[in-house]
Amino acid sequence: MKNLLVVLVFVAASATAQQSIFNGKDLTGWKIYGTEKWYVDKGELVCESGPDKQYGYFATEKEYKDFELTLEFKQESNGNSGVFFHSQIEGTTVSGWQAEVAPLNSHSGGIYESYGRGWLIKPAPEKEKALKEGKWNKMKVLVQGNVVTTWLNGEQMITLTDEKIGSRTGKIALQIHDGGGVKVRWRNISIKEL
Repeated sequence: MKNLLVVLVFVAASATAQQSIFNGKDLTGWKIYGTEKWYVDKGELVCESGPDKQYGYFATEKEYKDFELTLEFKQESNGNSGVFFHSQIEGTTVSGWQAEVAPLNSHSGGIYESYGRGWLIKPAPEKEKALKEGKWNKMKVLVQGNVVTTWLNGEQMITLTDEKIGSRTGKIALQIHDGGGVKVRWRNISIKEL
């Protein structure tokens, strides 16, 4: 009986453990949308503008509802990007919500709804300094029911309650913004389903 209890506790703990969703070797488990470049370099995922200079997305094959997502990013040039959740993608049109990843003072950690209501919440101006330009940044996105909270380098950026978000499920997707000249590195992408 004691051994069974230990196994059950281990299984329960494993079910809620943080799981890596990028293996650092190839693009397994993800799908590219659009013609922009997504590739692995030195164990890191790189997104880079291609010749079309359009929007591009790199999305999980799996859909998620409630979760805690953590990742690191480094903006090498015009780092206008984002981390989408509860998203559906057709071509390069995404419907869902984005935790912003952008250059300094451009609201990293805020929540933007594409092809919908636009900005839902931006971080307070004094929180913008949490972004480390040209260095690795750690972002955490927590989605539980109708509530979304984001952190950047340990600083809580926003908390938003929104019934529309809570009513959906969908893919996690990284974005490359249109306009060209964008290059962002990503690593340590992991998720804990809640």
